[in-house]
Amino acid sequence: MKIVSLLGSPRPNSNSSAIANRFLKTAQELGAETTCFTLNRLNYRGCQGCYVCKTTLDHCVLRDDLAQVLDAVAEADLVVLASPVYYGEVTSQLKGFLDRTFSYLVPDYRTSATPTRLSPKKLVFVQTQGHPDEEMFADIFQRYEHFLKWTGFTEATLIRACGIGPGSVDAPPEEALREAEAVARRLVS
Repeated sequence: MKIVSLLGSPRPNSNSSAIANRFLKTAQELGAETTCFTLNRLNYRGCQGCYVCKTTLDHCVLRDDLAQVLDAVAEADLVVLASPVYYGEVTSQLKGFLDRTFSYLVPDYRTSATPTRLSPKKLVFVQTQGHPDEEMFADIFQRYEHFLKWTGFTEATLIRACGIGPGSVDAPPEEALREAEAVARRLVS
């Protein structure tokens, strides 16, 4: 099984990254091949709305650092997207990638029974937030899950940790780490 992880936090040792990395470590122990991209280290632009991926090419026309990420995701069986909540949303680093997944859709994606160019993939979405109220920001995953299913992510799992903000930086709760291990065992085994 090929797994690609995209770390959306600008902090290299963030809580969301630690949870995603625990998932990857467990998956590797189970025999999965893993690749991890720290999006903040890459130089890329968001979707340009040029529609070249719908008219001339079957991939994004931009050949920046995100091109290798888009290619790796296309080849993966499972993708891990990890982000803290910044100002009520995923980070801009992850949002830039999500916008570029538009290139995975076929030209007639609005009406096609098969709107994606991707083979079906599993998704693990890691979301961390400083606010302890689980009602806050509960809509983030739901919104992206809809678009990601359209793109080809057929089975989605959320790992979410609330109340781990500035007072607990770089110390994800053991419960979230154990959940990451359990999800990896379930999806990779």
